[in-house]
Amino acid sequence: MTVRQSIVFNGDLGSGKSTVSVEIAKRLGLRRVSVGDLYRKMAQERQMTALQLNLHAELDQAVDGYVDQLQRDIAASGESLVMDSRLAWHFFTDALKVHMITEPGEAARRVLLRPSGPAESYTSLDEAKAKLRERSESERGRFLVRYGVDKARLRNYDLICDTTRASADEVIERIVDAYEGRLAPEVLRGTPPLLLLDPGRVYPTEDITGLRGMWDPTHASEAAADGETGLEPLEIGYTGEYFFVVNGHRRLSAALRSGSRLVAGRLVAEVEEPVVGGVSAIDYFVAQARPSVIHDWEAAHDLHLPLPEHALLAGDAVLAGESPAG
Repeated sequence: MTVRQSIVFNGDLGSGKSTVSVEIAKRLGLRRVSVGDLYRKMAQERQMTALQLNLHAELDQAVDGYVDQLQRDIAASGESLVMDSRLAWHFFTDALKVHMITEPGEAARRVLLRPSGPAESYTSLDEAKAKLRERSESERGRFLVRYGVDKARLRNYDLICDTTRASADEVIERIVDAYEGRLAPEVLRGTPPLLLLDPGRVYPTEDITGLRGMWDPTHASEAAADGETGLEPLEIGYTGEYFFVVNGHRRLSAALRSGSRLVAGRLVAEVEEPVVGGVSAIDYFVAQARPSVIHDWEAAHDLHLPLPEHALLAGDAVLAGESPAG
């Protein structure tokens, strides 16, 4: 069994990284360091909100400089620990790098419901959602300018965990299994990241009518028996906003029908990377995830997938009597 030195967590507010990292540190007997706690303390000392401190940090490099040097020192110390930080993945080498995601509306709901201090306060769900997005984009832009790294790029990480519906206990079990070498080592050591996605948020790219055998009960029973990550990982593409199936529709269907809240996937391509024949992930998704494909998938699995912009435009064109390309 191969155990990595540390576990570092990245993820926007509301993704659950604080809850999960605290419990994992307790379970593994490791010290936990939270850069978010440090930033909130710095914001309070300056009588700022967390967003205001982020915007201030875009102009004052001393804010990031202090925190970054702290992370470099910790990484260089060789101590095994749990690090909750949006940039630790950039400073740590021999660590399990975990990126936690969740549906933006769910993230806003969680943040709105929890107790807030003077550095972090929202009056409505819409405000919380908008402010969280603004804060995340502020950080992303700052990291791109100062370090030349993109925190939104999935290949920066070893493990992507979608916490939209999965419980903290489920996520903790999977992360510990990955840390201790039991979960998909061929992906984590060979071609990371390993994706643990909410199957209800993954888009189809094939017509249901062309997927013969999709309703084979064997797949659903295997998924139920083996748990959320029991089936062979799906082949997944990512547009920068949406996850979609390149190969593995039957396995995804089985996960949905068995009630799984997590399904394992291997990243084939993200954003401008080619999926097949030089076609980028974005272009592949636009061409394949047509409104009819999405609607039929929703009806078959009794779920709701928000229509991406290209699908909404295609639907409007059809209603107007035009061809989608027109």
